[in-house]
Amino acid sequence: MNPKIKNPNTDALFKAVLTLNTVEECYAFFDDLCTVPEIKAMAQRYVVAKMLSEGEIYQKIVEQTGASTATISRVNRALTYGSDGYTLTFERQKEINNGEK
Repeated sequence: MNPKIKNPNTDALFKAVLTLNTVEECYAFFDDLCTVPEIKAMAQRYVVAKMLSEGEIYQKIVEQTGASTATISRVNRALTYGSDGYTLTFERQKEINNGEK
């Protein structure tokens, strides 16, 4: 966990996110919380992380997502040296998808 972001306000935000049950509820919450560009930036970083974790090269990621190489590099650093949050969600989504098949 990154101690730079750990505080009561962040705890409250994350606890609020954990109460959401559906994609539609997430859309409503994040639409109220964030600007459209903020949501799009977070979604883009998530897709970039997924593609990097699957071994895609920067050029393909740029072409498919429109992300800058600086953004891709930043996300790659998070995948390599971060808190493993991306990896956790990828693994959990695999579990969910395997359970649905």
